[in-house]
Amino acid sequence: MGTRIAARQVLRWAVINASSIFSPLQGGRRHLQPLCTGCRLFGSSNSQNTLQQHNHELDPQSRKPVTELSPHSLVDMGFTDSQAERIYEATSKLRGGSAARHALSTLTALFVLGLNPSSVLKLLEKCPELYTINESQLQQRIDHMRKLGLVEGSLQRVVSYYPQILTVPVKTVKSVVVFLREKCQFTVQQVTDILRDSPAVVLEERGQLEYKFQYVFFRMGVKQAWMVKSRVFRFTLAEVRRRHCFLERRGLYQTPDKKGQTIILNPKLDDILNVDEDTFLTHVANASAEEYDVFGKLLAREWQEEQHQHGSVETDSDDDEVEEDEEDEETGGKGSYRKRRKK
Repeated sequence: MGTRIAARQVLRWAVINASSIFSPLQGGRRHLQPLCTGCRLFGSSNSQNTLQQHNHELDPQSRKPVTELSPHSLVDMGFTDSQAERIYEATSKLRGGSAARHALSTLTALFVLGLNPSSVLKLLEKCPELYTINESQLQQRIDHMRKLGLVEGSLQRVVSYYPQILTVPVKTVKSVVVFLREKCQFTVQQVTDILRDSPAVVLEERGQLEYKFQYVFFRMGVKQAWMVKSRVFRFTLAEVRRRHCFLERRGLYQTPDKKGQTIILNPKLDDILNVDEDTFLTHVANASAEEYDVFGKLLAREWQEEQHQHGSVETDSDDDEVEEDEEDEETGGKGSYRKRRKK
């Protein structure tokens, strides 16, 4: 319903000229000028017939496509005066002219998604880069997300929460999906859930993303289904390691053995990550904020020393050949999945 209303709203606006909305005719009647961009975005026969009907009534001298937005045209799209002014100022400040060229198609595509004017404004203020994306790229990225299972409702929530996802090339998103499916062994539905709940994963550095998965899978012993349920990819590796290591040092978390067994009952990943710090310390770690703060500083120092040692080993290994081995170390650091040894 929302999408149909938005489509009608944009279609209504699409036949109005952005720079000179109405032209007076004899007898006090007014006639409309077409907007070519709007015509392209609506492919239904009804929409085309409506626009063609308006075209027949037009003065041939007035048939000029609109390539720029004005505060007046933005108000006709449904924005308030203040919202229209903010969008107009934003496009004016962006250099290079790309914003002026592509802003119209960007706004139209977002309306067709079913977003209302207030949501569109918030989204563009979060990610002004969207003004500079051309129409075909924007539509390809939206269509690709639909193919990945982000249907109506989910797609709107993802774009509203993380509009930067529309700035990511389709090729990059495909690469992340392949990595999650083949390297991390997530199912198709689990990948869709990850993209819906943690869309920033598409821009995360691949090495960090891989190590975060390895850390949670091997060191914490958490399987894929629980990773998805706890939305682990919303958190940085440092956040995950700090809370996990704090529990481990206090004897409240134990890495499962090869059979997945532990002597103690580990808290769920969701209870570790998806709570604020006070709740984590009070109900999970049974510790004070001072203890956690001191631990965090000591742990950060350990990580720095660990990285320094790791770099020194690589520098001094000219005469030694090394090989990788997926064996865990108690520190949970980068060396957790790499053990160096002479052949």
